[in-house]
Amino acid sequence: MLIKIPNSAVWVILGAQWGDEGKGKIVDLLSEDADIVVRYQGGANAGHTVSFDGKTYVLHLLPSGIFHPNVVCVIGNGVVLDPVALIEEIEMVKSAGVDISGRLLISHNAHLIMPYHKLLDKLFEQGDDKIGTTGKGIGPAYIDKYARVGIRVVDLLDRDILCKKLRRNIDAKNEIIEKIYGVTRFEVEKIIDEYIEFDKKIDEYVTDTAVYLNKAIKEGKKILLEGAQGALLDIDHGTYPYVTSSNPTAGGASTGSGIPPTKINGVIGVIKAYTTRVGEGPFPTELKDEIGDYIREKGHEYGATTGRPRRCGWLDIVSLNYTIMVNGIERLAMTKLDVLDELDEIKICVAYEINGKKLKNFPTNSETLSKVKPVYESFKGWKTKTSNLRSYSELPSEAREFIEAVEKLTGVEISIISVGADRNQTILR
Repeated sequence: MLIKIPNSAVWVILGAQWGDEGKGKIVDLLSEDADIVVRYQGGANAGHTVSFDGKTYVLHLLPSGIFHPNVVCVIGNGVVLDPVALIEEIEMVKSAGVDISGRLLISHNAHLIMPYHKLLDKLFEQGDDKIGTTGKGIGPAYIDKYARVGIRVVDLLDRDILCKKLRRNIDAKNEIIEKIYGVTRFEVEKIIDEYIEFDKKIDEYVTDTAVYLNKAIKEGKKILLEGAQGALLDIDHGTYPYVTSSNPTAGGASTGSGIPPTKINGVIGVIKAYTTRVGEGPFPTELKDEIGDYIREKGHEYGATTGRPRRCGWLDIVSLNYTIMVNGIERLAMTKLDVLDELDEIKICVAYEINGKKLKNFPTNSETLSKVKPVYESFKGWKTKTSNLRSYSELPSEAREFIEAVEKLTGVEISIISVGADRNQTILR
């Protein structure tokens, strides 16, 4: 199966819901005809699953093109890098027989997640006002980045500079950790030694990736920009404050990679045939009944990073049209259509009501969103196994009616339909 990408094309592939849409599979598919795949934001809180040849791999930091031998994988400057997770992941793919020599590049401007970030993340999540983070230190690392006190990969090159910056940071963090939470202080020298060792392991991969990528564009390379999390979790455009700490939206693809927005040719949004959400926050179409439980079990809706059960609900067109708008999504990929195979009735949320009135736009204000009531259109289930089908014409008429209704409601073509986890369980239109 080969999906053709035009020469000199730069495509963004992002989640158009609350994350966990199956971006890993879609990026893996598109990587067959790509030269470079770039992760542009987030950190090890992402879980991108790739399945082929009867094996399944979960990636947290490495781009999902890593399993294609001719693809160069880039970790961009917008990513916050966890040394422990990265080394474990590199060893994982190597043990699977994947040669990454000359194929992995890491931005020298990427920020590092430090041990105190992980601890603070967990401490901040105590109490009733938790956001529902993964506890991987992502938020605290981005806090330091925007406070201009973060540690970047380039800082590992000079021990004196690293020591000066770390000592300043750790002294400040220890005040919070020890005096407010009563936790044992961090030792500066121990952390410095750990990160100097980390530098030795990644030194061969580190470069100015913005220069590399812009040179590649001039050479006519085909580039995929891979987002983590989903557009509704965007720090600026998501359901704040129940969001991630970076910009999964298309704008983040440019700032997180160093590729100018004028060089991006198109945006592909990935959606499930239903909707899921992990963590706290409003979820208008959530099903707290046996159908929601069925979708969770049938779809194996448990976090790839944390194992947490995902909240499940019907496909939400109101939120989807919002993410299509803010990202400029021109094509959609729909995953997990097969999860709905056995249902008698399938619903799509086509509007919201609040106080008896229909809302014209998606409210990113969490207080308002938590009060809306979904308005549904119902569709007859197809009651037929789809996981073995490979062409659109083979799909049951009811399944095609469902897909075409989504296209009509969004005005966007669904070009890729996934009917199973494996790379080959895919229908192209």
